[in-house]
Formats: sequence, structure tokens, C-alpha cells
Amino acid sequence: MSRDLLAKKKNFHWDRIFKITATCAGAFVLLIMVLIFGQLLSDSWLIWEKEGLSFVTGDRWNPVEGREAFGALPYIAGTLVTSLIALCIAVPLSLGIAMFLSEIAPTSIREPISFIVELLAAVPSIIYGLWGLFTFRIVFKDWFESPTHEALGEHIFLFRDAPFGLDILTASVVLAIMIIPTISAVSREILLAVPAIQREAAYMLGATKWEVFRMSVLPYAKSGLIGASILGLGRAVGETMAVTMLIGNAVGPKAFPFGFFQQGNSLASIIANEFNEASPVSMYFPALIGLGLILLFVSLAVNVCAHLIIRRVTNAHEGGIKGF
Repeated sequence: MSRDLLAKKKNFHWDRIFKITATCAGAFVLLIMVLIFGQLLSDSWLIWEKEGLSFVTGDRWNPVEGREAFGALPYIAGTLVTSLIALCIAVPLSLGIAMFLSEIAPTSIREPISFIVELLAAVPSIIYGLWGLFTFRIVFKDWFESPTHEALGEHIFLFRDAPFGLDILTASVVLAIMIIPTISAVSREILLAVPAIQREAAYMLGATKWEVFRMSVLPYAKSGLIGASILGLGRAVGETMAVTMLIGNAVGPKAFPFGFFQQGNSLASIIANEFNEASPVSMYFPALIGLGLILLFVSLAVNVCAHLIIRRVTNAHEGGIKGF
């Protein structure tokens, strides 16, 4: 057998090994997801069997044995509202930071600030929660919530509740501060990955720095920036400790997020608060596991929607310079 045939046969074996290894790695991810889903469904089956769909649509929460009633709707709403408020605050600031670091900042300060942003992204959530509980909420209540309540509380229902500092808005703002470094770091890398020819072509046509970013860089990086924002949203949806310490931890119908200054709750925070009190022989334990299953579905739904949005934006703006 010739040397070329031996080399080709050897490469064929390595290619098969590579394909099998990569396939096993991909299957491992699916296996973990299936195992998590199966375990959550198995442990929460009693609550689904008893409550059915009313577990998702109900708003009562009473773990007292003999008078048990469980409804997840207020906590689903609290999770989505706090996450969306945090995203609305975080995305503009994060894009501004990324734009400054990639387009404007001189080299001497670009790297130090980028390092600080990445360092903030690695800070544990409990640190943000402690800072928010003992420092931020007091300042935020005195300087923003109380004046806003006095000025707008009688006219706008979102500000009608008397601020206490532990409420939906405080938790959302701290959550936004938490996800800003993540979105900023990813967005900066995306903007830096835009080919230099995109910028050079725009500058050759006489565009200003803002026009270059708006008409050349942004359309090219739009899908990646949306992905970075959804990555921050995914972290916000599943955040536990910081939200638990700041949201007020209301239960039942009182947890519905009807106002910014109202105490609320989220799926992750109510599980963290009450899991130690749940008895495995009562319906309390399956109800909390059921909340975990709902949180898994919410997270999956967020990621699926993100992929659909990114695919649609990518298909609509496939490269090129828009606006010239």
C-alpha cells in the first residue's frame, strides 16, 4: 500500500474520531437538559396533578397544611417585570460603554476601563445584594423614590405606593447594575470585531464618527448586540440572591407588580426564601420545585425568542453598509 493511501486512511480514522467526539459532546448538553427537566417534573408532579394549569394562573400562596393553595402567576410577573426594567436601564448604558471603549476611548485608558468592566462582570451577585441592601437602597429611596412619590404619586399609579427602599424598582436597578458589565463586555468585543473596512469606507465618504457608527458599524453588529442584550436578560431572569435581598418578598396577590415602589417577588427569590421551610411530605415541596420548572421554561422561552430575533435581524441585515 502506498504512503499516500496510508496517510489518507489514517486521516479518515481521525476524522471519524473527531466526529464521534463532537457528537457526544453535543449530545451531552441535550442529556443534561433532559435530566434536569425530568427531575423537576418528577419532583413537582404532585402539584401539577392537584392544581393543574391553575398552578400557573393562580395567585394564592398558602403553605399551611390543610389549607394549602399555590399559584405562581405573581412570581412569574415579578420575574418578567424586574428583568425587563433592568434590561431597559442596562442596554442603553451598556451600548454607550461599549461604543466609548471601541470607538472613542484613547488606547491609554481603553484597556484599564475594559479590565474594570470585565472585573465587575465577575463580582458575585451576593456582593451586589449586600451593597444594595445596606447602601444603595437608602440613597435611592431618599434621593429618587421619595421625591418621585411626592411629585407623581397622586397622578401616576406606578408611583402611588409609599417607598420603603425594598421594592421592585430598587431590585430592578441593582439588577441592571449587575448585568451592565456583562452586556458591555460582550458588546465591546462585537464592535471591535467589525471589519476595519466598514469604518474606512464610511470615512472615505465623508461621514462623521457618529454617522460611521450609526450607518456602518451598528447594522453590521446589530445581531450580535441583540444577542449580548439577551445574554444579560438571561442572567437577570435567573438572578436569585440580589433580588431576594431587595425586592421585598411579598407573597400571594400582594406580590403582583402593579407599581414601581411596591414590594414583590420573583420565581428565584421565593424558592430561595422558602425552600428550607418546605416539608418533603407536604405539597409545599412539590410547589417550590414546580416554580423551578416554570423558571426553566421562562429561561428557555427567553433564549428561543432571542435566537428567533437574532436570526430575523441577521437575515434582514446581512453585512454591508446601510444608509449609503
